[in-house]
Amino acid sequence: MKEKVTGIMVYYYFVCERKLWYFSNEINMESENESVILGKLLDEGSFKRDEKHINIDDTINIDFIREYKELHEVKKSKAIEEAGVWQTKYYLYYLKQRGVTGLKARIDYPLLKQHLDVTLNKEDEEKMKIILEEMIKICKKEIPPEFSSQKICKKCAYHDLCFI
Repeated sequence: MKEKVTGIMVYYYFVCERKLWYFSNEINMESENESVILGKLLDEGSFKRDEKHINIDDTINIDFIREYKELHEVKKSKAIEEAGVWQTKYYLYYLKQRGVTGLKARIDYPLLKQHLDVTLNKEDEEKMKIILEEMIKICKKEIPPEFSSQKICKKCAYHDLCFI
């Protein structure tokens, strides 16, 4: 496992450490998952006027950036809002580490016709350093973390793998 941490990995860390481990160890099962497919369709159909999927260093993939230095992340629901918030904070953190400052961020929920503004403060930056260290430890483990049943398991692409 390389020590590069992507935005989706931060998201998975907050969703399920086991899912993070599978993904970081190149066990990908999401291409056939209905929930993932619906999310991609939502992404393609929303904010059509904006240039989308801004890939930076093959590490972060920002859904789109608008004028006034505002990056946007599109999510279909608030079901796992904390994960989306920290993924977005990671984008701000990552860019700040590379000298990009003064950015604002927003999570858009087009199906809900809502949005959430996201900021990165000093406390968040310190917490992010700890999160990144924990993530790297999880990803380097020989075997996935213990299974822990959660409400979201039913919709997870790795559901069958975890329940074997």
